[in-house]
Amino acid sequence: MKFCKRCLYSEAHPLGIVIDSEGICSGCRIHEEKDKLDWNYRWNKLKKIVSEYRCKSGNNYDCIVPVTGGNDSYYIVWLVKEKLKLNPLLVNYNKFYNTPLGIRNLANLRIHFNCDIIYQNVNPLSVKKITRETLRRFGSIYWHILAGHSVFPVQTSVRFKIPLIIWGAHQGLEQVGMFSHEHEVEMTRRYREDHDLFMACPTRLKTPFNTINDNDLWNYLYPDDFDLNIVGTRGIYLGNFVRWDPKAQHELMIKNCSYKTSQFSRTFDCYDYVDCYNYMNLHDLLKLYKHGYSKVTDHATREIRHKRITKENALKLVKKYEQKPVLFLSKFCNWLGINEKSLQFILNQHRNKKYWIQKTPNSWVFNGWSNLNRNSKSLNDSKNELEKSFEINDSIDNQKTSNYITIGKGYP
Repeated sequence: MKFCKRCLYSEAHPLGIVIDSEGICSGCRIHEEKDKLDWNYRWNKLKKIVSEYRCKSGNNYDCIVPVTGGNDSYYIVWLVKEKLKLNPLLVNYNKFYNTPLGIRNLANLRIHFNCDIIYQNVNPLSVKKITRETLRRFGSIYWHILAGHSVFPVQTSVRFKIPLIIWGAHQGLEQVGMFSHEHEVEMTRRYREDHDLFMACPTRLKTPFNTINDNDLWNYLYPDDFDLNIVGTRGIYLGNFVRWDPKAQHELMIKNCSYKTSQFSRTFDCYDYVDCYNYMNLHDLLKLYKHGYSKVTDHATREIRHKRITKENALKLVKKYEQKPVLFLSKFCNWLGINEKSLQFILNQHRNKKYWIQKTPNSWVFNGWSNLNRNSKSLNDSKNELEKSFEINDSIDNQKTSNYITIGKGYP
């Protein structure tokens, strides 16, 4: 397997990656643009784009901004509301795996920036049926979240006749250099289905072997082209116009907007996904099973590209964290109605034989990216300077709840 000489990604990246004749991957090449582009020019270009969408009558919102209680939501809203001076409608798809900390962050986001927000709460029985099917078929407990988060803003655009949707960074650009910043790629139906939804549009989930029906799926259907064209729906990515640096952005939001963070067992980054019990746990384990690497590799690669850590030390971090225990499994099993042994049986069906060798019925040997990388060295468990620089100021399970907070809109 061929690896990038600069970062930790291999040619087997599921989003598709190109390694050039010098041994550098397309993600690293596109990242070089961050230090070459004229970001003042690009910011002014963004201001010109959004100026066309300001509601001059004042009887509607200027744009839609999808948000969660984690990730880059605070920074996106800060740019939109404070810097671009737009009046956004915030929209949130309820992921059901909510943490108390995520509920708190989302409520504080709405209050701090004084924005209106719409929440989408899909019938939990439908969500559970869908999750059982996507876990069995794709090894994904996150399909419904990816589908809902990517389509609810588009549905809201059509419903309220608000053409402009503003997203943060484009995952394909940031990770694998799928596009250049100068391409100014925008939201598309095809990218959602090909990459977010495992090439499975919602209607493909219905089979003779499950009980999923149209009533379970309609909330996840993309509006048709006629409705999109009538409204003029358009989704732009701020990462094309702003030098995107998640670590620096989160630390600005911690300082200025009271964003709360949490330590995770499976990565050193304590800023992302604090709103979800599963993303950095069960979802991350499935990623390791299927693709031979986990989220800590994404985080470490990002920090290599931002020149905050060497490749050798980044690889040590990956080996330190990627096989740490998964937490909160009982919450997921209670929610879905499955026992942990049955869940592990399903998980094992999705182990990629390229990276996992079964020795006995309950014993597996891992030979994933971190082992195959030629720079792989022995584990050093001591904290390095990068780890120490991340600010932990709370805990995702700060209320010690026994179940998910399936509905939560505020905090004391």
